[in-house]
Amino acid sequence: MDYSKILSKKAVGLKPSGIRKYFDIAAKLDNVISLGIGEPDFKTPWAVRREAIKALERGKTVYTANAGLIALRKQISEYTRERTGVEYDPDGEIIVTVGGSEAIDLTVRALVEPGDEVIIPEPSFVCYKPIVELTGGVPVVIDTKEEDRFKLRAEALKEKITDRTKLLILPYPNNPTGAVMIKEDLEPIAELLSGTDIMVLTDEIYSELTYGLKHFSVISLPNMKERTVYVNGFSKAFAMTGWRLGYMCAPKEIIKQAVKIHQFGIMSSPTVSQYAAIEALRSCEEDVANMVDEYDMRRRLLVDAFNRLGLNCFMPEGAFYVFPCIKSTGLTSDEFCERLLYSKRVAVVPGTAFGESGEGYVRVSYAYSREHLKTAVEKIGEFLEELKSGDR
Repeated sequence: MDYSKILSKKAVGLKPSGIRKYFDIAAKLDNVISLGIGEPDFKTPWAVRREAIKALERGKTVYTANAGLIALRKQISEYTRERTGVEYDPDGEIIVTVGGSEAIDLTVRALVEPGDEVIIPEPSFVCYKPIVELTGGVPVVIDTKEEDRFKLRAEALKEKITDRTKLLILPYPNNPTGAVMIKEDLEPIAELLSGTDIMVLTDEIYSELTYGLKHFSVISLPNMKERTVYVNGFSKAFAMTGWRLGYMCAPKEIIKQAVKIHQFGIMSSPTVSQYAAIEALRSCEEDVANMVDEYDMRRRLLVDAFNRLGLNCFMPEGAFYVFPCIKSTGLTSDEFCERLLYSKRVAVVPGTAFGESGEGYVRVSYAYSREHLKTAVEKIGEFLEELKSGDR
């Protein structure tokens, strides 16, 4: 059987995640300290786990409505209104998805046709470009810069807009850079889009994880709700990665199409996870605040350490990653990560996994204990000293 004649050319043409390579290498080595995974090291809050246990005991294990439990959609509506001032109708403007990633996929598939252009600021999460490519859309990349703290600027966006532009992705707070867009950053972008038919996908999965400032959503700006798909979820803020639950909020016309795609591909999101998520939104604000406080300490620890080691690192304001510059070593991002992994058994992710503009940087997650981070930093320091001495 010649599978090259059978497989989808679009699927074959997709590049695998640039993150995966280093996990595969690390899996074959002993005693590796990994700072590569974007997953909270905290346990899911007990109140959430307890609610899941209760749901199991009550036999709540059947399909829900395609769009998700109405009780959960009502809770999402209330939660979103409290944080953004924007209200979504639980019965038509919200769908519960299998993680935030499915919500991103549904958005692109509901909006983008072959040839449509989708603008993606990079560095950013690895899934946007492949999902666009699978629909036949055309990814149009904007390279954000460290001197702008990796924020999207309206003037850069204006240069990329054409008559084929269908969608802008706003990935803030940002993975991998930790960049945050505040109200003053978003206002000129909203003004630029005013009067066009360009839609926005705002991925706010890290919205609860900000430091020293309150997250501001683009949907809170005048006239932006009607042109925006708001994506969020439970994985990051509530330490619920394995529960596979997210959601999207959007105008009814868009949700109607997304529900159809979800209906045929998924049916409904995990039932027990949905009951647990209701409790997360109701009662876990203090748990989230405690996690944010701990992340904040780790964030400062890493930024201070990298700057002391001579790897310039700006202070991220969101998510749980730092993005130090490694250009001073003379190595590419891939070379740095591979040599560090083999010589010191420390795994970090090359910036190029998140777009070509990530060259010269590496992503380091601080979703790990402070002891874990300190040990890793010591080993990175040793690695840098060996590079300076020529012992490579």
